[in-house]
Amino acid sequence: MKLLHLSDLHIGKRVNEFSMLEDQRYILKELEDLAVREQVDGVLLAGDLYDKPVPPTEAVSLLDGFLTALARKKIPVFAISGNHDSPERLSFGTRLMAGEGIHLSAVYQGAEEPEILWDEHGPVYLYLLPYLKPARLRHVYPEAEVTTYEQAVEWAIRKWNVDPAQRNVLVAHQFVVGGTTCESEELSVGGLDQVSAEVFQPFDYVALGHLHGPQIIGRETLRYCGTPLKYSFSESRHQKSACLVELGEKGAVSVRTVPLHPLRDVRELRGSYEQVTARSFYEGTNTEDYLHIILTDEEDVPEAMGRLRSIYPNLMKLTYDNLRTRTSQEILGAEKPEEKSPLELFRDFYQLQNNQPMSPGQETLLTGLMEEIWEGEP
Repeated sequence: MKLLHLSDLHIGKRVNEFSMLEDQRYILKELEDLAVREQVDGVLLAGDLYDKPVPPTEAVSLLDGFLTALARKKIPVFAISGNHDSPERLSFGTRLMAGEGIHLSAVYQGAEEPEILWDEHGPVYLYLLPYLKPARLRHVYPEAEVTTYEQAVEWAIRKWNVDPAQRNVLVAHQFVVGGTTCESEELSVGGLDQVSAEVFQPFDYVALGHLHGPQIIGRETLRYCGTPLKYSFSESRHQKSACLVELGEKGAVSVRTVPLHPLRDVRELRGSYEQVTARSFYEGTNTEDYLHIILTDEEDVPEAMGRLRSIYPNLMKLTYDNLRTRTSQEILGAEKPEEKSPLELFRDFYQLQNNQPMSPGQETLLTGLMEEIWEGEP
């Protein structure tokens, strides 16, 4: 039995006001081709299909096309909602889609029967657990005295009465203790949404979604596959991938990661303005990538963003790393300002703002400007 584990598509996402739809369309085609090439028996989609509860129409169309393409190739999909999705909106038409092999559990409604796939070793039971909050579980089971996310997930799993003698796979979208986070994730303050890995013991493989970096939690078969694309510069060093899970007889599970190749990468560049604009610096690189450029010039470069975009059209972010930005000084009231000349006051202000004195050239220029001002006064 071979399954493709995906999660956190975040279709419709914008990063630094750049739409990612073109990049998402490209990577979804690669994932579709991967599923066909590997002849997978099913695709596990662990939540956050969309980036917003009310996605734009282009995002809905893109997800529809992806699921339709898999259905036409007779590849079953087992999907759940994530914390970014609207469960009620996502659940529209799920019973009709199930007839085409698209099994979507969007709204938690209690211990529903697992989906079943068969191979030469017998059945594989697929349990689908949409993003679960304690309040949602209490809505379904009013008698449940649960106040934490861990208690809610533990209760939901216990209600299934999972048979440990069978091969069991869980698709879930939760924050499991020990996971490493990224800037692009939406997490609860103080770790209130954390769930212990121990609650997933009954399952041979747990396909997790929610955290954007690919990672293993405790055991090889409890893992996040991560997002198929980089959605923040904190992910610039990630190698995005998809997980291919193979189940043999009971207890035999192997996982292989397949690297993904985006239309555009997300990278950080560092250097002076002169360095990053030199042809030798960017020649042979993909200047269409999404970039964060860190300039090391001591003085701000006029109109740097616009000028850099003539070379790097998808420059998302521009910052400086220099003496001024590395050192912060507390700006206090000037000492005896009434005894200082305007030039001395401005010199003090420049020093406080930039953490370095004015250069001789700047001081000469300022002196000349002040003299012209004084001469022009009546």
